Amino acid sequence: MTRNPRFHSLLAATCVPLLLASAVAHAAEVDSALNGMWSDPPPIPEDFFCYFYCTEAGITYLAKLLDDPANDSRPFAELSEQAGAYQLREVVPPHLTDVGRKDFPRDPADDPSFLRCEPYNLTRQMFAPHQLEIRTYDDRVEMHYGEWDAKRIVYLDGRKASPDSTPMGFSVGRFEGDSLIVTTTNVSAGLAVWRGDHSNRVETVEVYRRSGDRLLLTATIEDPVALERPLELRKVWGWAPDEEIFPYENCEVPTEFSREGAER
Repeated sequence: MTRNPRFHSLLAATCVPLLLASAVAHAAEVDSALNGMWSDPPPIPEDFFCYFYCTEAGITYLAKLLDDPANDSRPFAELSEQAGAYQLREVVPPHLTDVGRKDFPRDPADDPSFLRCEPYNLTRQMFAPHQLEIRTYDDRVEMHYGEWDAKRIVYLDGRKASPDSTPMGFSVGRFEGDSLIVTTTNVSAGLAVWRGDHSNRVETVEVYRRSGDRLLLTATIEDPVALERPLELRKVWGWAPDEEIFPYENCEVPTEFSREGAER
């Protein structure tokens, strides 16, 4: 059979654009109530308390503080800090195993993100403050965080995880109505948001749903090494379509710091 160069040239000119168009169409964004830019929560006491993470018991404790006339002259920041201390002291510890209680709660000065500019792992990143941008496609959900400029992919196509552990783990998800349910495994051992360590056997189930201009997260965390029973944590973001995420380039390793009251 004689090869016709002109025919093959025309075929390539026709097919390549079609293949590219097909690939672009495959990657087209899917409409979702979760899509867009989210950031700091609305200035509502309960939501602001969930700026990093919160628990149902912590929210109830804060509500009691706010309802007590004896606290009328105390600023909200002080009451919120008291409720946060209550969570750390009374709510988290009963969930921990003996291994999980070791070095709990860690001094903030021992935080590897503070000491060595190491980005968060999943169990901290999902609760990170500031921006979270969500984009949904037919086979995945992309999440982009302002803190550490971190990115993660939630696969919707049922693919299997590799055996390797990484700081952000391997996430698969599904939509139930307008809620996104994400299951993550294969997360490297590290420091958790509750200032204790977790193992590489940690598993998380995150449920994201929109309520007006609020994005609500409920995360259930299990770890047979560090946790006696599942720990449920929450977080809230506010709709922020005008915000942007910029490269995270200004982290500096500290040379002098106090071990008490140190901040990241």
